[in-house]
Amino acid sequence: MNLFFPKVCEACNNVLTDNELVVCLTCRHHLPVTNFHFEESNAVEKTLYGRVKLENATALLHFSKKGIVQQLLHNLKYRGHEQISGFLGKWMASELKSIPSYQNIDVVIPVPLYKIKLRKRGYNQVTKFGKEIAKSLNAEFNEDALIKTKPTKTKVFKGRSSRWQNDGSVFALSENATLKGKHILLVDDIITTGATVEACATELLKIDNVKLSLATMAIAD
Repeated sequence: MNLFFPKVCEACNNVLTDNELVVCLTCRHHLPVTNFHFEESNAVEKTLYGRVKLENATALLHFSKKGIVQQLLHNLKYRGHEQISGFLGKWMASELKSIPSYQNIDVVIPVPLYKIKLRKRGYNQVTKFGKEIAKSLNAEFNEDALIKTKPTKTKVFKGRSSRWQNDGSVFALSENATLKGKHILLVDDIITTGATVEACATELLKIDNVKLSLATMAIAD
């Protein structure tokens, strides 16, 4: 099978060697990592400062237009290459598990897709990312607690003034959500203006005595 359909790097399309998975070693070396979770203050926290209360916030990679991370996320979201989600999840998990402030996470919740988009794509691009992190942190993974109530357009490279009005109508808590007193880690693919996270956090923080942290695959520069 590899002779006729060789496995290729999701970033550069070169053929992977036997000891490489998803991304070749050269591309992995050149991926623009943020190291935000090792810093006391970072760009993710600053983006959401004064908008939602977060215990911790981080992103794994820097995203720039036409860059290597854009290629990865494009393959993940639009070409059915779901394995990228797990690859980035394992990478993020290996770093978060060594950080004390992330070791008391109780449950990991992915930003949900609208039902029509989920049906069309066949998967939520952050599910495997979240599952790998939850497994590493010995936390529960719950993708049913938060639901998206209506579709929205992609906000990458849109200004803050163009995001949808955060009126609590985009996301909602499931009637079966039992998260009282939990430390929740919300996970998403990319943070741009912070509108998606703000809308999700607004709903999650309505739960009694919860703490909220955030981890994303990337942050737009």
